[in-house]
Amino acid sequence: MKSSTRTLILGTLAVLVTLGVAYLAVSGYLESLPGLEYAMAEPAVEVTAYPEARFAVMSDLHYYDTSLGTSGEAFEDVLGSDRKLLQDTADLLDLAIDDVLASGVDFVLVPGDLTKDGEVVNHEAVSSALARLREAGVDVYVVPGNHDANNPEAFEFRGTEKIPVPAVSQEEFAGVYRDFGYGDAIMADETSLSYVAEPVEGLWLLALDSTRSEENEPGGEEVTGGAFTQAQVDWIEEVLQEARAEGAVVIGMMHHGVVEHWDGQAKLHPEYLVEDHLWVGELLASYGVRVVFTGHYHAQDIARADYEDSGFLYDIETGSLATAPCPIRYCELSGDELEVRSETIVDRLKPGTDFGEQARAFVLATIASEAYDVSRGYNVSEDQSRYIADHVAPAFVAHYEGDEDLSAKPPIDNSRLDLWGRFIWSQQRYVTDGLWDDPEPADNDVVLPLTE
Repeated sequence: MKSSTRTLILGTLAVLVTLGVAYLAVSGYLESLPGLEYAMAEPAVEVTAYPEARFAVMSDLHYYDTSLGTSGEAFEDVLGSDRKLLQDTADLLDLAIDDVLASGVDFVLVPGDLTKDGEVVNHEAVSSALARLREAGVDVYVVPGNHDANNPEAFEFRGTEKIPVPAVSQEEFAGVYRDFGYGDAIMADETSLSYVAEPVEGLWLLALDSTRSEENEPGGEEVTGGAFTQAQVDWIEEVLQEARAEGAVVIGMMHHGVVEHWDGQAKLHPEYLVEDHLWVGELLASYGVRVVFTGHYHAQDIARADYEDSGFLYDIETGSLATAPCPIRYCELSGDELEVRSETIVDRLKPGTDFGEQARAFVLATIASEAYDVSRGYNVSEDQSRYIADHVAPAFVAHYEGDEDLSAKPPIDNSRLDLWGRFIWSQQRYVTDGLWDDPEPADNDVVLPLTE
Protein backbone atom coordinates (compact mmCIF):
# COMPACT_ATOMS: atom_id res chain seq x y z
CA MET A 1 0.00 0.00 0.00
CA LYS A 2 2.76 2.36 0.94
CA SER A 3 4.60 1.50 -2.29
CA SER A 4 1.50 2.20 -4.35
CA THR A 5 1.00 5.56 -2.61
CA ARG A 6 4.63 6.50 -3.18
CA THR A 7 4.37 5.54 -6.83
CA LEU A 8 1.21 7.60 -7.21
CA ILE A 9 2.82 10.63 -5.59
CA LEU A 10 5.98 10.35 -7.71
CA GLY A 11 3.90 9.86 -10.83
CA THR A 12 1.82 12.92 -10.01
CA LEU A 13 4.95 15.00 -9.38
CA ALA A 14 6.43 13.80 -12.67
CA VAL A 15 3.30 14.85 -14.52
CA LEU A 16 3.27 18.26 -12.83
CA VAL A 17 6.95 18.81 -13.64
CA THR A 18 6.37 17.79 -17.25
CA LEU A 19 3.39 20.12 -17.55
CA GLY A 20 5.39 22.94 -15.96
CA VAL A 21 8.28 22.47 -18.37
CA ALA A 22 5.88 22.29 -21.30
CA TYR A 23 4.11 25.46 -20.15
CA LEU A 24 7.40 27.34 -19.88
CA ALA A 25 8.49 26.10 -23.29
CA VAL A 26 5.21 27.10 -24.95
CA SER A 27 5.00 30.48 -23.19
CA GLY A 28 8.64 31.18 -24.03
CA TYR A 29 8.00 30.35 -27.67
CA LEU A 30 4.92 32.58 -27.79
CA GLU A 31 6.86 35.44 -26.21
CA SER A 32 9.56 35.03 -28.86
CA LEU A 33 7.07 35.71 -31.66
CA PRO A 34 6.60 39.26 -32.96
CA GLY A 35 3.36 41.01 -32.14
CA LEU A 36 3.26 42.75 -35.53
CA GLU A 37 4.20 41.92 -39.12
CA TYR A 38 7.60 43.05 -40.39
CA ALA A 39 8.82 42.92 -43.99
CA MET A 40 12.62 42.89 -43.94
CA ALA A 41 14.49 44.15 -46.98
CA GLU A 42 15.61 41.31 -49.22
CA PRO A 43 18.42 41.42 -49.98
CA ALA A 44 19.61 43.57 -47.10
CA VAL A 45 20.63 47.12 -48.07
CA GLU A 46 24.35 47.88 -47.93
CA VAL A 47 25.50 51.45 -47.34
CA THR A 48 29.06 52.22 -48.41
CA ALA A 49 29.41 55.92 -47.60
CA TYR A 50 27.74 58.62 -45.52
CA PRO A 51 27.60 62.38 -46.09
CA GLU A 52 29.60 64.52 -43.71
CA ALA A 53 27.65 65.76 -40.69
CA ARG A 54 28.52 67.14 -37.28
CA PHE A 55 25.82 67.04 -34.64
CA ALA A 56 25.14 66.82 -30.91
CA VAL A 57 22.78 64.65 -28.90
CA MET A 58 21.23 65.56 -25.55
CA SER A 59 18.39 63.54 -24.11
CA ASP A 60 15.86 63.40 -21.29
CA LEU A 61 15.97 67.08 -20.39
CA HIS A 62 13.07 66.65 -17.95
CA TYR A 63 12.73 70.43 -17.79
CA TYR A 64 10.96 71.68 -14.68
CA ASP A 65 9.83 75.26 -14.19
CA THR A 66 10.41 76.00 -10.51
CA SER A 67 7.25 78.13 -10.42
CA LEU A 68 5.47 74.76 -10.09
CA GLY A 69 6.91 74.44 -6.57
CA THR A 70 10.20 73.41 -5.01
CA SER A 71 9.29 72.78 -1.40
CA GLY A 72 6.82 70.95 0.74
CA GLU A 73 6.06 67.31 1.38
CA ALA A 74 4.55 66.61 -2.04
CA PHE A 75 7.61 67.91 -3.91
CA GLU A 76 10.01 66.16 -1.54
CA ASP A 77 8.22 62.89 -2.25
CA VAL A 78 8.92 63.40 -5.97
CA LEU A 79 12.61 64.08 -5.36
CA GLY A 80 12.94 61.10 -3.04
CA SER A 81 11.47 58.70 -5.58
CA ASP A 82 13.60 59.84 -8.50
CA ARG A 83 17.14 60.96 -9.31
CA LYS A 84 16.54 64.02 -11.47
CA LEU A 85 18.00 67.40 -10.55
CA LEU A 86 14.61 69.02 -11.10
CA GLN A 87 15.44 72.35 -9.49
CA ASP A 88 18.47 72.78 -11.75
CA THR A 89 17.09 71.66 -15.12
CA ALA A 90 16.77 75.20 -16.51
CA ASP A 91 20.40 76.02 -15.69
CA LEU A 92 21.58 72.65 -17.01
CA LEU A 93 19.79 73.20 -20.31
CA ASP A 94 21.21 76.71 -20.67
CA LEU A 95 24.72 75.41 -19.98
CA ALA A 96 24.24 72.57 -22.46
CA ILE A 97 23.09 75.00 -25.15
CA ASP A 98 26.12 77.21 -24.52
CA ASP A 99 28.32 74.14 -24.89
CA VAL A 100 26.63 73.08 -28.12
CA LEU A 101 26.90 76.58 -29.61
CA ALA A 102 30.62 76.61 -28.87
CA SER A 103 31.08 73.22 -30.54
CA GLY A 104 30.22 74.31 -34.08
CA VAL A 105 27.83 71.43 -34.83
CA ASP A 106 25.24 71.65 -37.59
CA PHE A 107 22.27 70.21 -35.75
CA VAL A 108 21.09 68.68 -32.47
CA LEU A 109 19.05 65.55 -31.72
CA VAL A 110 16.83 65.30 -28.63
CA PRO A 111 15.38 61.77 -28.20
CA GLY A 112 12.45 62.61 -25.93
CA ASP A 113 11.43 63.40 -22.36
CA LEU A 114 11.88 67.11 -22.85
CA THR A 115 9.78 67.92 -19.77
CA LYS A 116 9.10 66.60 -16.32
CA ASP A 117 5.59 65.42 -17.18
CA GLY A 118 4.30 67.21 -20.24
CA GLU A 119 3.29 70.45 -18.52
CA VAL A 120 2.46 73.27 -20.96
CA VAL A 121 4.63 75.73 -19.03
CA ASN A 122 7.60 73.38 -19.25
CA HIS A 123 7.21 72.72 -22.97
CA GLU A 124 6.98 76.44 -23.66
CA ALA A 125 10.18 77.01 -21.68
CA VAL A 126 12.03 74.24 -23.54
CA SER A 127 10.90 75.60 -26.90
CA SER A 128 12.08 79.07 -25.90
CA ALA A 129 15.46 77.73 -24.79
CA LEU A 130 15.99 75.66 -27.94
CA ALA A 131 15.18 78.74 -30.03
CA ARG A 132 18.64 80.04 -29.10
CA LEU A 133 20.13 77.23 -31.15
CA ARG A 134 17.83 77.80 -34.09
CA GLU A 135 18.59 81.53 -34.08
CA ALA A 136 22.30 80.72 -34.23
CA GLY A 137 21.78 78.53 -37.30
CA VAL A 138 21.82 75.19 -35.48
CA ASP A 139 18.83 73.02 -36.38
CA VAL A 140 17.16 70.97 -33.64
CA TYR A 141 15.13 67.78 -34.06
CA VAL A 142 13.00 66.36 -31.23
CA VAL A 143 10.70 63.42 -30.65
CA PRO A 144 8.40 62.88 -27.66
CA GLY A 145 9.25 60.68 -24.71
CA ASN A 146 6.81 58.94 -22.40
CA HIS A 147 6.72 62.01 -20.12
CA ASP A 148 5.90 64.55 -22.82
CA ALA A 149 2.30 64.31 -24.07
CA ASN A 150 -1.15 63.58 -22.68
CA ASN A 151 0.43 62.98 -19.30
CA PRO A 152 -1.79 62.54 -16.21
CA GLU A 153 1.19 63.29 -13.92
CA ALA A 154 1.33 67.01 -14.76
CA PHE A 155 1.17 68.74 -11.37
CA GLU A 156 2.27 71.73 -9.39
CA PHE A 157 3.28 71.19 -5.77
CA ARG A 158 1.97 73.21 -2.87
CA GLY A 159 2.73 71.87 0.60
CA THR A 160 1.21 68.42 0.83
CA GLU A 161 -0.89 68.86 -2.32
CA LYS A 162 -0.35 67.88 -5.94
CA ILE A 163 -2.50 70.16 -8.08
CA PRO A 164 -3.15 69.22 -11.74
CA VAL A 165 -1.87 71.71 -14.34
CA PRO A 166 -2.43 71.81 -18.12
CA ALA A 167 -0.44 69.28 -20.16
CA VAL A 168 0.08 69.27 -23.92
CA SER A 169 -1.80 66.85 -26.10
CA GLN A 170 -0.09 64.84 -28.83
CA GLU A 171 -1.41 67.28 -31.45
CA GLU A 172 -0.19 70.28 -29.46
CA PHE A 173 3.28 68.73 -29.09
CA ALA A 174 3.89 68.97 -32.84
CA GLY A 175 2.76 72.61 -32.76
CA VAL A 176 5.02 73.58 -29.86
CA TYR A 177 8.00 72.02 -31.64
CA ARG A 178 7.14 73.10 -35.16
CA ASP A 179 10.56 74.79 -35.44
CA PHE A 180 12.33 71.71 -34.11
CA GLY A 181 11.65 69.03 -36.69
CA TYR A 182 7.94 68.99 -37.35
CA GLY A 183 7.84 72.08 -39.55
CA ASP A 184 10.82 70.89 -41.60
CA ALA A 185 9.63 67.31 -42.11
CA ILE A 186 9.86 65.90 -45.62
CA MET A 187 7.56 63.03 -44.62
CA ALA A 188 5.23 62.59 -41.66
CA ASP A 189 3.23 59.72 -40.21
CA GLU A 190 -0.46 60.55 -39.97
CA THR A 191 -0.97 58.11 -37.08
CA SER A 192 1.79 59.28 -34.73
CA LEU A 193 4.35 62.00 -34.03
CA SER A 194 6.94 60.31 -36.26
CA TYR A 195 8.51 62.20 -39.16
CA VAL A 196 11.47 62.30 -41.53
CA ALA A 197 13.84 65.25 -41.87
CA GLU A 198 16.90 65.83 -44.01
CA PRO A 199 19.41 67.72 -41.82
CA VAL A 200 22.16 67.25 -44.40
CA GLU A 201 21.65 66.58 -48.11
CA GLY A 202 21.45 62.85 -48.66
CA LEU A 203 21.07 62.07 -44.93
CA TRP A 204 17.59 61.27 -43.68
CA LEU A 205 16.67 61.38 -40.01
CA LEU A 206 13.96 58.85 -39.18
CA ALA A 207 12.48 60.45 -36.05
CA LEU A 208 10.16 57.88 -34.45
CA ASP A 209 7.43 58.35 -31.87
CA SER A 210 7.71 55.16 -29.81
CA THR A 211 5.46 56.38 -26.99
CA ARG A 212 2.04 55.09 -25.99
CA SER A 213 0.71 58.45 -24.84
CA GLU A 214 -2.71 57.82 -26.33
CA GLU A 215 -3.21 55.14 -23.65
CA ASN A 216 -2.84 57.60 -20.78
CA GLU A 217 -6.02 58.28 -18.84
CA PRO A 218 -6.83 61.31 -16.65
CA GLY A 219 -6.17 60.46 -13.02
CA GLY A 220 -4.27 57.32 -13.99
CA GLU A 221 -0.59 56.45 -14.15
CA GLU A 222 1.59 57.42 -17.06
CA VAL A 223 2.36 54.59 -19.50
CA THR A 224 6.14 54.20 -19.46
CA GLY A 225 6.59 51.52 -22.10
CA GLY A 226 6.89 52.02 -25.83
CA ALA A 227 5.43 50.30 -28.88
CA PHE A 228 4.55 50.81 -32.50
CA THR A 229 1.25 50.00 -34.14
CA GLN A 230 1.04 48.05 -37.38
CA ALA A 231 0.25 51.31 -39.17
CA GLN A 232 3.46 52.85 -37.82
CA VAL A 233 5.52 49.84 -38.88
CA ASP A 234 4.01 49.98 -42.35
CA TRP A 235 4.88 53.68 -42.55
CA ILE A 236 8.47 53.00 -41.41
CA GLU A 237 8.81 50.40 -44.16
CA GLU A 238 7.49 52.89 -46.74
CA VAL A 239 10.02 55.49 -45.60
CA LEU A 240 12.91 53.04 -45.77
CA GLN A 241 11.88 51.88 -49.23
CA GLU A 242 11.66 55.49 -50.39
CA ALA A 243 15.10 56.24 -48.94
CA ARG A 244 16.55 53.28 -50.83
CA ALA A 245 14.92 54.49 -54.05
CA GLU A 246 16.25 58.03 -53.53
CA GLY A 247 19.75 56.85 -52.60
CA ALA A 248 19.54 58.50 -49.18
CA VAL A 249 21.19 57.05 -46.08
CA VAL A 250 19.18 56.90 -42.86
CA ILE A 251 19.93 57.37 -39.18
CA GLY A 252 17.24 56.88 -36.55
CA MET A 253 16.10 58.56 -33.35
CA MET A 254 13.51 57.35 -30.84
CA HIS A 255 12.97 57.48 -27.10
CA HIS A 256 12.85 53.78 -26.23
CA GLY A 257 15.75 51.42 -26.74
CA VAL A 258 15.82 49.09 -29.74
CA VAL A 259 18.81 47.01 -28.57
CA GLU A 260 19.20 45.54 -25.08
CA HIS A 261 21.91 47.51 -23.27
CA TRP A 262 22.83 44.94 -20.65
CA ASP A 263 22.16 41.23 -20.34
CA GLY A 264 18.94 41.15 -18.31
CA GLN A 265 17.51 44.58 -19.16
CA ALA A 266 14.60 43.04 -21.06
CA LYS A 267 13.78 40.92 -18.00
CA LEU A 268 14.03 43.63 -15.33
CA HIS A 269 12.96 46.70 -17.31
CA PRO A 270 11.11 45.67 -20.50
CA GLU A 271 9.35 49.05 -20.54
CA TYR A 272 12.63 50.71 -21.50
CA LEU A 273 12.82 48.77 -24.77
CA VAL A 274 10.28 49.25 -27.53
CA GLU A 275 7.98 46.24 -27.88
CA ASP A 276 9.18 43.80 -30.55
CA HIS A 277 12.61 45.43 -30.27
CA LEU A 278 14.30 42.41 -31.88
CA TRP A 279 12.19 42.77 -35.02
CA VAL A 280 12.15 46.56 -35.08
CA GLY A 281 15.94 46.50 -34.91
CA GLU A 282 16.24 43.91 -37.65
CA LEU A 283 13.82 45.83 -39.86
CA LEU A 284 15.93 48.97 -39.58
CA ALA A 285 19.19 47.09 -40.06
CA SER A 286 17.90 45.25 -43.12
CA TYR A 287 17.38 48.61 -44.84
CA GLY A 288 20.90 49.79 -44.02
CA VAL A 289 20.14 51.82 -40.88
CA ARG A 290 23.26 51.39 -38.78
CA VAL A 291 22.67 53.92 -35.99
CA VAL A 292 19.67 54.77 -33.81
CA PHE A 293 19.94 57.42 -31.07
CA THR A 294 17.84 56.68 -27.99
CA GLY A 295 17.37 57.82 -24.38
CA HIS A 296 14.88 56.87 -21.65
CA TYR A 297 17.18 54.74 -19.43
CA HIS A 298 19.36 57.70 -18.35
CA ALA A 299 22.56 55.78 -19.12
CA GLN A 300 25.56 56.33 -21.37
CA ASP A 301 25.74 53.13 -23.35
CA ILE A 302 26.32 51.96 -26.89
CA ALA A 303 25.09 48.48 -27.78
CA ARG A 304 25.39 46.62 -31.06
CA ALA A 305 23.04 43.96 -32.41
CA ASP A 306 23.88 41.66 -35.30
CA TYR A 307 21.05 40.15 -37.33
CA GLU A 308 21.49 37.11 -39.52
CA ASP A 309 21.22 38.16 -43.18
CA SER A 310 20.12 41.69 -42.16
CA GLY A 311 23.29 43.46 -41.11
CA PHE A 312 23.87 45.19 -37.79
CA LEU A 313 22.65 48.14 -35.73
CA TYR A 314 24.12 50.38 -33.04
CA ASP A 315 21.78 51.73 -30.36
CA ILE A 316 23.50 54.85 -29.04
CA GLU A 317 21.78 55.68 -25.77
CA THR A 318 22.48 59.06 -24.22
CA GLY A 319 22.10 59.69 -20.49
CA SER A 320 19.75 62.28 -19.04
CA LEU A 321 20.75 65.92 -18.98
CA ALA A 322 18.81 66.11 -15.69
CA THR A 323 20.66 63.24 -13.98
CA ALA A 324 24.32 63.20 -13.01
CA PRO A 325 26.70 63.14 -14.80
CA CYS A 326 24.49 65.15 -17.24
CA PRO A 327 26.09 64.14 -20.57
CA ILE A 328 26.12 65.54 -24.08
CA ARG A 329 27.30 63.56 -27.09
CA TYR A 330 29.14 65.08 -30.06
CA CYS A 331 29.11 63.07 -33.27
CA GLU A 332 30.93 63.37 -36.57
CA LEU A 333 29.67 61.32 -39.48
CA SER A 334 31.95 60.87 -42.47
CA GLY A 335 32.67 58.24 -45.08
CA ASP A 336 32.11 54.87 -43.47
CA GLU A 337 32.36 55.72 -39.77
CA LEU A 338 30.82 57.67 -36.92
CA GLU A 339 33.06 59.29 -34.33
CA VAL A 340 31.38 59.81 -30.95
CA ARG A 341 32.74 62.03 -28.21
CA SER A 342 31.00 62.63 -24.88
CA GLU A 343 31.17 65.43 -22.35
CA THR A 344 29.53 65.83 -18.95
CA ILE A 345 28.49 69.17 -17.51
CA VAL A 346 27.36 68.47 -13.94
CA ASP A 347 30.73 69.50 -12.51
CA ARG A 348 30.65 72.76 -14.48
CA LEU A 349 27.23 73.98 -13.40
CA LYS A 350 28.22 75.65 -10.13
CA PRO A 351 31.97 76.28 -10.22
CA GLY A 352 33.72 76.50 -6.88
CA THR A 353 31.16 74.25 -5.18
CA ASP A 354 30.78 70.52 -4.64
CA PHE A 355 27.53 70.47 -6.63
CA GLY A 356 28.73 67.74 -8.98
CA GLU A 357 29.80 65.52 -6.10
CA GLN A 358 26.48 66.05 -4.35
CA ALA A 359 24.55 65.32 -7.56
CA ARG A 360 26.34 62.00 -7.98
CA ALA A 361 25.75 61.15 -4.32
CA PHE A 362 22.06 61.95 -4.82
CA VAL A 363 21.83 59.44 -7.68
CA LEU A 364 23.58 56.78 -5.62
CA ALA A 365 21.33 57.39 -2.61
CA THR A 366 18.05 57.30 -4.55
CA ILE A 367 18.96 54.06 -6.32
CA ALA A 368 20.07 52.49 -3.04
CA SER A 369 16.75 53.50 -1.47
CA GLU A 370 14.82 51.81 -4.29
CA ALA A 371 16.95 48.66 -4.07
CA TYR A 372 16.44 48.57 -0.31
CA ASP A 373 12.67 48.75 -0.76
CA VAL A 374 12.77 45.87 -3.26
CA SER A 375 14.64 43.60 -0.83
CA ARG A 376 12.39 44.59 2.07
CA GLY A 377 9.44 43.70 -0.15
CA TYR A 378 10.78 40.14 -0.18
CA ASN A 379 11.01 40.19 3.64
CA VAL A 380 14.80 40.42 3.70
CA SER A 381 15.93 41.97 7.00
CA GLU A 382 16.71 45.68 7.21
CA ASP A 383 20.47 45.26 7.64
CA GLN A 384 20.74 42.72 4.84
CA SER A 385 18.55 44.83 2.55
CA ARG A 386 20.88 47.79 3.08
CA TYR A 387 23.87 45.56 2.36
CA ILE A 388 22.34 44.34 -0.91
CA ALA A 389 21.34 47.89 -1.86
CA ASP A 390 24.93 49.04 -1.34
CA HIS A 391 25.93 46.60 -4.10
CA VAL A 392 23.09 47.32 -6.48
CA ALA A 393 23.39 51.13 -6.46
CA PRO A 394 27.05 51.34 -7.61
CA ALA A 395 26.23 49.07 -10.55
CA PHE A 396 23.54 51.44 -11.84
CA VAL A 397 25.75 54.48 -11.24
CA ALA A 398 28.54 52.85 -13.25
CA HIS A 399 26.07 52.13 -16.06
CA TYR A 400 24.86 55.73 -16.01
CA GLU A 401 28.44 56.94 -16.41
CA GLY A 402 29.28 54.44 -19.17
CA ASP A 403 32.45 52.43 -19.81
CA GLU A 404 31.88 50.34 -16.70
CA ASP A 405 35.06 49.14 -14.99
CA LEU A 406 34.47 45.57 -13.83
CA SER A 407 37.42 45.80 -11.43
CA ALA A 408 35.45 48.42 -9.45
CA LYS A 409 32.60 46.00 -8.80
CA PRO A 410 32.37 45.54 -5.01
CA PRO A 411 32.47 41.85 -3.97
CA ILE A 412 29.59 40.61 -1.86
CA ASP A 413 30.24 38.57 1.27
CA ASN A 414 27.56 35.89 1.41
CA SER A 415 28.36 35.31 5.08
CA ARG A 416 26.64 38.68 5.71
CA LEU A 417 23.37 37.16 4.47
CA ASP A 418 21.19 34.50 6.04
CA LEU A 419 19.68 31.66 4.01
CA TRP A 420 16.70 33.71 2.85
CA GLY A 421 18.86 36.72 2.04
CA ARG A 422 21.19 34.54 -0.03
CA PHE A 423 18.25 33.09 -1.92
CA ILE A 424 16.82 36.51 -2.78
CA TRP A 425 20.27 37.77 -3.77
CA SER A 426 20.79 34.70 -5.99
CA GLN A 427 17.61 35.62 -7.86
CA GLN A 428 18.59 39.27 -8.27
CA ARG A 429 22.34 39.25 -8.78
CA TYR A 430 21.91 38.98 -12.56
CA VAL A 431 21.16 42.71 -12.38
CA THR A 432 24.54 43.74 -10.97
CA ASP A 433 26.35 41.14 -13.08
CA GLY A 434 24.69 42.46 -16.22
CA LEU A 435 25.22 46.13 -15.42
CA TRP A 436 28.92 45.74 -14.66
CA ASP A 437 29.58 43.68 -17.78
CA ASP A 438 30.21 46.14 -20.61
CA PRO A 439 30.96 44.48 -23.97
CA GLU A 440 32.35 46.36 -26.94
CA PRO A 441 32.01 48.99 -28.23
CA ALA A 442 33.05 51.70 -25.78
CA ASP A 443 30.27 53.92 -24.47
CA ASN A 444 31.57 57.48 -24.34
CA ASP A 445 34.39 58.08 -26.82
CA VAL A 446 34.59 55.74 -29.78
CA VAL A 447 34.81 55.47 -33.55
CA LEU A 448 32.13 53.16 -34.90
CA PRO A 449 32.57 51.45 -38.28
CA LEU A 450 29.32 51.66 -40.23
CA THR A 451 30.20 49.33 -43.07
CA GLU A 452 31.57 45.81 -43.17
